[in-house]
Formats: sequence, C-alpha cells, structure tokens
Amino acid sequence: MSTAPAGDPARAPLLARTVPIADPGDLLDLLPAPDAATTASWVRRGDGLVGWGVAARVDTLGRTRMIDADAWWRRTAASMVVRDDVRVPGTGPVAFGSFSFSRRSASGGTLIVPQVVVGRRDGRSWLTVVGPAGLGPTPSLAQSRGDVTPVTAPGEVSFTDGALTSEEWQQAVAEVIATIRSGEVEKVVMARDVVARTTADLDVRHLLRNLADQYPTCWTFAVDSLVGATPELLVRRDQGLVACRVLAGTIQRTGDDAEDLRHAAELARSSKDLGEHELAVESVADALGPYCSSFNVPESPFVLHLPNVMHLASDVTGVIDRSSSDGPSSLALAAALHPTAAVGGTPTSRAVEVLATAERMDRGRYAAPVGWMGADGDGEWGIALRSGEVTGPRAVRIFAGCGIVAASDPVAETAESEAKLRPMRSALTS
Repeated sequence: MSTAPAGDPARAPLLARTVPIADPGDLLDLLPAPDAATTASWVRRGDGLVGWGVAARVDTLGRTRMIDADAWWRRTAASMVVRDDVRVPGTGPVAFGSFSFSRRSASGGTLIVPQVVVGRRDGRSWLTVVGPAGLGPTPSLAQSRGDVTPVTAPGEVSFTDGALTSEEWQQAVAEVIATIRSGEVEKVVMARDVVARTTADLDVRHLLRNLADQYPTCWTFAVDSLVGATPELLVRRDQGLVACRVLAGTIQRTGDDAEDLRHAAELARSSKDLGEHELAVESVADALGPYCSSFNVPESPFVLHLPNVMHLASDVTGVIDRSSSDGPSSLALAAALHPTAAVGGTPTSRAVEVLATAERMDRGRYAAPVGWMGADGDGEWGIALRSGEVTGPRAVRIFAGCGIVAASDPVAETAESEAKLRPMRSALTS
C-alpha cells in the first residue's frame, strides 16, 4: 500500500470545512478543469457530489486492496478536524474511490480526498473544502473554483479493437459456452474492450456532461481517470440501512416504443434471463447475510428501461448488524460483495477463473466498485459498467460485458456487447 504525503495522518491534520450554499445549478458545470486524474463525480438526476483537487490519497494492491483502503480512510478521517454546518450524507470529509476487478491486476485501488467537494441532496446544497488545519475565512464557491477553463470536444474519434477483435471475442464466447455445457460452471460474464483515440486532448467534463444528459437515471462517475454512467448500485449504506440494485438479464431496445414494450414482456418471461438474474440476486443475498440483522429480497424482478437496453432488476435491502461497533463501512460491504454473479458468474470463484483466461485481457477497474464514502462509513458504491479508462491525453479504453449461460448465442452476445458499448461511444462522439 502506498500513501501520498498529504494523506499521512502523522503529519499536520487536515481541516474539512462544510458550509451551506445556495443552489449552484448543474453540479457537473462546476468542474473547473479537464483533468481526468483529479476530477471526481457521483451524480444522478442532478443530485450527488463533484470534486476536484487532491488533499489526500492512498493507492493499494492485491487481495486486500479495498480493506486496506478502508482502514486508511478510518485513520485519516479520524485525524481530521471537521467543521460541518450541514450534516447530511455527503458532507464533511469525503473520499472517492475505484478498485480493480481482479486482485491480481496492477490497477489496484485508489481513494482520493478532493480539496473541494460540492454536493446537493433533497434540495440542500453545500461546499466542503479540505486543507491544512488552521483558522481561515469561510470558504466560498467562487474562490474554490479558481481559474475555470472552457469545456472542449475531443475532435474526431476513431475506434479500434482492444485485446480481441469482435470475431475473436465471438469465438471466445463459443468456447465459454462449451465450458458451461460441460458442467464446469453455470454462468460466466465475459467482457471485451475497445480503444478510442481522439484528435484533440480529452476533456473529462465533455464525457460526463454527455453521459449525464443521455443516462440521467444512472450514476455518472469519475474517479482517478475512470469515467462512466453505471445503472447498477453495488451497495449503499445510509444510517444503518443497506441497499443493492442487481441487474442481470438484458435485451436491446429497438427505438420503437410498442416493440420495446413487447421486448420487455419477453425479457420478463425469459427462462434464460430469469435464471441468470436469480443467480445474481442469490450471490448478493449470500454476501450480505453475515453483515445484516435482516434483509429483503424481492420475489421477482422488474424491467429497468435505459436508452440503449433493458435489464431485469431487483432492489435488495437490509439492516446493518451493529452488534460490533458501527458495523462494516460501505466500502467493507462493497469488498464483501465483489465480485457478484452479475459481473463474474456462478459459481463466482470458478467463473472468475474462466473469464480471466477467456477474455485474454486485464479488465483493470471495469466492473469493480466505484463510488464515495463519508467519514462515518456511509456512502454509495456502484459497479463500474458503461465505462472507460482514460489512458492518455487522447486515448480511452472502453468496456462492455455480457452474461454467458448454456443457452447463450455468440452472435447475439456480440450484438449485446455492442449495445453496451454505445453509451461511451456516444459520449465521445456527441
């Protein structure tokens, strides 16, 4: 585990000062610079958090990457001087984080405490500034933004195959189907990557704005050069309550409302998709069980309509068991849940072994936890889907994944992966 000097609790303590502010308008419009590495976002339907700058940071690796980051945050938050005049979830010191899908990935994990965070929730808005402790003037949004650069478009965008061509990926899916039919595993979630290159330097704010406009019901995120709009909430911890949104089972939209309604009805009756969804819900319930005194699992899923696809969805809720201190933090819960069957497969440990070989690539932080956490451990963590990793000034690696079961068809799964790549393609080219 490596820690930036600013995050060392042994040094002079940090002061986190939160003050109420008037409604600042669109949160994403507040981001002052195009830098993907220091821009943070977690926004849905206009509410959420945005941040910029780095007051503290930790980078972790390996099997315990999330637990190590959680322990660092507990120590760092406990050492801070906190003056919070708002006191709602998301105020006070906040850490944004993202983590690798695999414990073997060199991508590891990161928690970043921005120097400035602006939030809005239920009609209340606030500003948090983090810096060296000491007396200073009441922070203002105008001062905190500093110099603001205009948002720029990426110019012409070209897309090339990543680790596998679409034909090679289709063949890899066929091989995984054969493995499933042999009885080794029930489901494997196969991902593929595509590389986008631009003729102008990337401005992460351009991507975030397009994603938020096109997918307002998703969580539009940016953490440490990972950017996307995920429809899947891995876990939320809010004052002792836990919620997870499970997505598994997908069908493309046609653009015709009547036809899409028929497709939604077909999805809701599909034995293949319902079976896939049930496996994903069971994996979440099994992982949450040890941490909750009670929880509720819906008897049947609903159909979640997104602009590009429709998913079978279930909202699983629970009550944290607080018999030991305050119970696990939201990040500890995310660590316990990851990887779910929805992004790994079933049985998950064996499925992850299969995909690690079949995909012929390192997923990096795709399909892994991304989100934020407050000093009290409450927070929200999504699964980094419909996302891309900014790998250079003019390069983004984008991802999509599909759940493969015995009844899957390689051609249909390839088409589904193209539909799931559409959000990032569109965000780049719009």
